[in-house]
Amino acid sequence: MNTPTTHLKTSPCPCGSAKPYENCCGRYLDQGETAPTAENLMRSRYTAYTLKREDYLLATWHPDTRPATLELTGQPAQQWLGLTVKRHEQTASDQAIVEFVARYKINGRAHRLHEISRFVRKDGEWLYVDGDILRE
Repeated sequence: MNTPTTHLKTSPCPCGSAKPYENCCGRYLDQGETAPTAENLMRSRYTAYTLKREDYLLATWHPDTRPATLELTGQPAQQWLGLTVKRHEQTASDQAIVEFVARYKINGRAHRLHEISRFVRKDGEWLYVDGDILRE
């Protein structure tokens, strides 16, 4: 079956790990594996944004803070340029933070999203809760 990620299977993963997509974020987005750490989940969520995989993003968002929809297809076209994970800290057995910088372009203009994201582990699965955007 030809899916939007078929061409990615052996390509480097968009999350910047240098691993092939199918051995990296593809395990979570396409094969249904559970991300073992908050950092793995954050990387897979970045990859999901690059692929406009709203289903995955909503499924990995904590129900208390999850929006009803993201409407990714209705937003201006973003060209994702890269991800840098600055810090991953497990603050408790079921809580973690990940600080990252995601670079992208909209209509040729470069942007940076610098965020400290909060994650919780619920029933063995890491979920994105929310984050603080840092202004530089």
